[in-house]
Amino acid sequence: MSGSSFGTLFRISTFGESHGPGVGVIVDGVPPGLPLSEEDIQLEMNRRKPGQSEVTTPRQESDRVHILSGVFEGLTTGTPLGIVLYNQDMRPSAYDDIRELFRPGHADFTYLAKYGIRDHRGSGRASGRETAGRVAAGAVAKKLLAQRGVSVTAYTLRAAGISCESFDPAVIEKNPMRACDPAAAEKMVARVKELSEIGDSVGGIIECRIQGVPAGLGEPVFDKLDAELGHAILSLGAVKGIEFGSGFACADMRGSEHNDWMDSEGFLSNNAGGVLGGISTGQEIVFRAAVKPTSSITVKQKTRNIRGEEREIVTEGRHDPCICPRIVPVMEAMAAIVLADQFMRQEARGRKNQA
Repeated sequence: MSGSSFGTLFRISTFGESHGPGVGVIVDGVPPGLPLSEEDIQLEMNRRKPGQSEVTTPRQESDRVHILSGVFEGLTTGTPLGIVLYNQDMRPSAYDDIRELFRPGHADFTYLAKYGIRDHRGSGRASGRETAGRVAAGAVAKKLLAQRGVSVTAYTLRAAGISCESFDPAVIEKNPMRACDPAAAEKMVARVKELSEIGDSVGGIIECRIQGVPAGLGEPVFDKLDAELGHAILSLGAVKGIEFGSGFACADMRGSEHNDWMDSEGFLSNNAGGVLGGISTGQEIVFRAAVKPTSSITVKQKTRNIRGEEREIVTEGRHDPCICPRIVPVMEAMAAIVLADQFMRQEARGRKNQA
């Protein structure tokens, strides 16, 4: 299946289906000698796994990491890194009643149109469970970035129509929404639960801040740093839009307002979001992504079956009423993968960035 690989020198290929034996990733390009253990990766997997709180799916998966190749005596060998997570709480029979129906908001119709066959068990490859392999690869990328002093932090900025009004990175992992404002998080949880009880779902906005990236990272024209980040984030099934820095607000700004002026100390603002001409400025890289409401809801909806006949559908099963909390570590992972790849591409031409 084409389209399952991402990256140039730090390259990942994910595999597996939501209700198959397991999911995982092959990571090629990891340099030799990097200290790496299953527990290093497990820390990130625990942030993404289901069943964490009342605002996530009750599906129970340990998401226990198994490194199959590429590590010897605690160090990467430079050969492909193989990682698998075996599925444990599969319930494919839960989808038997709707195997011939197209679920609104899902990729059922398009997968069948493209391939002439589809896996109806929880969307198969189109399931959010595919992202488990991305988070595993992202954990490796984060270790590489840490050696370069780079950190990636994402959080829920808005969900269920409620926006954060303050920013405290210390509270992000201390509330079930992974929001940066504890007061807003409480309101988000209450609203998500309220809508979940009637079988509906909500979306939101995730913001990501990347610190420590020196000036000069990124490729001009087609492989711009923001274009590569956009590619990575928009490859997530739940994401419907992305903006950098001032983003869409720039449409209502003047050039004199939007341009990031400079003095002898550096930039005076960051409307560009840390990227100019597709190349990092040395400032904090900031982007926001719009996350759609979970498509699987128990509200009765109109649809059609594979023969074109009109039907009504109720999607039963175990689904996240809001994807935001669990997509936070996934977005961090994809951003880290892009940056690891860009560092390698820069260093491959014999130039190391200076902070």
